[in-house]
Amino acid sequence: MRISQIRRIYQFFAILFFLIFLNGAGQSQSKAVPQLVKLQWKKCLICHAKPGLKKVTSEGEVISLFVNQKELAHSIHKNVPCQQCHMDIVTIPHKGAIKRVDCSRCHYAGSPIEPKNTKRYAQLQNSVHGIALAKGNPNAPRCQDCHGGHDVYPPSDSSSHINKFRVAKTCGKCHPKEYNNFEKSIHAKALNKHKSEAPTCINCHGGHTIESPKQKTSSVYASRIPDTCSKCHGSIKVVGPFGIPTQQVTTYKNSFHGIATQFGEIRAANCASCHGYHSILPASNPNSRINKKNLPKTCGKCHKNINRNVELGKVHVNPRQKSAGIIFYVSSFFKYLTITVLVALMLHIILDVNHKLREKRAGKKKETEK
Repeated sequence: MRISQIRRIYQFFAILFFLIFLNGAGQSQSKAVPQLVKLQWKKCLICHAKPGLKKVTSEGEVISLFVNQKELAHSIHKNVPCQQCHMDIVTIPHKGAIKRVDCSRCHYAGSPIEPKNTKRYAQLQNSVHGIALAKGNPNAPRCQDCHGGHDVYPPSDSSSHINKFRVAKTCGKCHPKEYNNFEKSIHAKALNKHKSEAPTCINCHGGHTIESPKQKTSSVYASRIPDTCSKCHGSIKVVGPFGIPTQQVTTYKNSFHGIATQFGEIRAANCASCHGYHSILPASNPNSRINKKNLPKTCGKCHKNINRNVELGKVHVNPRQKSAGIIFYVSSFFKYLTITVLVALMLHIILDVNHKLREKRAGKKKETEK
């Protein structure tokens, strides 16, 4: 009996020791990864930590090869060894041309690495950027051009290239003209005040799904612009805090221009036709397209030989409000006229039916008397 108890005690301690050993091994392995990364960093940074390190391409372009260690240490890839991205580097120092990093090696649909089950690459391939890449355009942007190289941070990080308040500047590296116009707009001013409700490039154009404005599926295709703008301007939650009314969406859709657009007429004026797109300014701004002094020029793009009387007209008219002027009174007159006619008609029908029923009853009464 005592021998069996001693065996059980030995077995218990053996199992306990084995579990402790496994736990310690696991901890040492998890700690080894950052150590390995740091070790690789040290090797790579022997050269790449020098700010003056650069190369000149055959086209004469100067490319910096400097890696900022602080940026890399705080990036989302801080625990990723250099060679996991630069897979064609097998010796240090390395020689020859290095291939551009292919992010899809890790970030593919179904990958266990975050973001999981991403469809971004499929979307990118069908986008205007992906099509340009497929055609071999050397200026077409890749992942690193938007997200960064060694300084990749999550979008919520204020240092991220795709942060809500920085993404316009990122897009501006390739689209400087559009960026400069956007920076003058009322949207950019709101973003500069850190108003998260304000739209930036990706809110209108999309992120990985950017398409040419000529594509019917594009969010900025002529007939789809009202729907894109209404995502913000039709939401009290978004524009309400700024004192912007949401009725403009409804009044536009009920207008001649709005109805024509809904029927697919791309020549009909949409939001951007009047307000502009990148350099949208409030009506009070003298440079605004919808400033009264500029209306003849704005409307004249479609309506030739228009005169300054257009300044007297009202836009986004709601016939239910007195501010619509004579339209409100005419609309109200016809509304009450229609109601009055319908009530009178119903009353006439009721009286007529009642009269016929009385005549029918009177006829039956005469027949019974006979």
